[in-house]
Amino acid sequence: MPNRLFAYTDASPAAVGDVIAQWQQARPDVGVLLLLPEAEQAQVPAIQAVFRAAAVPLVGAIFPALIVNDDFVSRGAWLIGLDPMPPTFLLDQLDADVPAASARIAEAVRQTRRSDGGDDTLFLIFDATVPTIGSILLGIYRDLQDCVEYAGVNAGSESFQRMLCLFDNERLVENGVAGLLLPALKTVVKHEYPVARSLMQATSTEGNKIKLINQRPAMDVYRELIQAEYGVTLTHDNFYDYAVHYPFGLVMAANVVVRIPVGFEEDGAIICVGEIPPCSILSLLKAPDLESSHCVAAITNALGCDVDSPRDALVTFYCAGRRLHLQGDSIRELQQLRHHTGASRLVGALSLGEISSFEEIGIPDFHNAALVCF
Repeated sequence: MPNRLFAYTDASPAAVGDVIAQWQQARPDVGVLLLLPEAEQAQVPAIQAVFRAAAVPLVGAIFPALIVNDDFVSRGAWLIGLDPMPPTFLLDQLDADVPAASARIAEAVRQTRRSDGGDDTLFLIFDATVPTIGSILLGIYRDLQDCVEYAGVNAGSESFQRMLCLFDNERLVENGVAGLLLPALKTVVKHEYPVARSLMQATSTEGNKIKLINQRPAMDVYRELIQAEYGVTLTHDNFYDYAVHYPFGLVMAANVVVRIPVGFEEDGAIICVGEIPPCSILSLLKAPDLESSHCVAAITNALGCDVDSPRDALVTFYCAGRRLHLQGDSIRELQQLRHHTGASRLVGALSLGEISSFEEIGIPDFHNAALVCF
């Protein structure tokens, strides 16, 4: 892993320029991963000009909010200095042709990867509005196999409206992906949602849209299950109040990944964060409250750290849907994470989807409701 530097600063070009000038003087090979909140998106062109003038490599993304220690903030900028800057790439226009999108990303990895990159982690930052991320990831794996580990997050607006959210020194794009090839990176991705009893089949899907469940309109089945299992009367008016607390579980061979409903259509289709393959087996989940959650403990154990082994910073991406569910307790969860991992500070952003590799298998998968830590 490259040497890492961290600076949270005002998002003005002058403030960002001061940070990179200081870093560049001591570390001429430094590059920057820049995290911006949605409210600062107008600063990107001027910040890019600063990086071009300094000839410092840049890759960045816009998220709903940043994580600064124990809080979510909507202003400022996180600069993560990487010395030396690892290989990166930026692709746009990941259209509906999934095989072509997967092939483009795999080829970008081959073109940028170091010849000695045997322990690289491919860290991908997707635009959250790309509807076929799960299939794209599987296509990348079929091409590259386990020559890299897979990790990553989704960027963009919490409203899931299209926006230009990925950038480097020259370009600002949407409907794309930014990639970093980070050597020797230990990444942990956990949600620790309990598995529910009910099982059903998504008999008709389209990308991240569930049209039919058990051959019936998805909304009708979802409404009946929530009423039967949890006593909640779901209507079109209160859908957004309850859906984040009762997500779907996509049952996989080795685990269950969360799919949070974020919208519905008049014909009864339900739109989720993340793709649902046709004929998938689904379960209905109930998101745990903080007191019953084991997520922080699972992350701490997986990282192999504790309060007696302090670390300078823990880079953390926290699912926006998880924050909506936990509300004020999401701050408490950040506090617990910082304490139990021994991190002096948390550095990161609110994410709109998370990527991990299946342990022991290496196949990438796409999650909701998770934390990504490294």
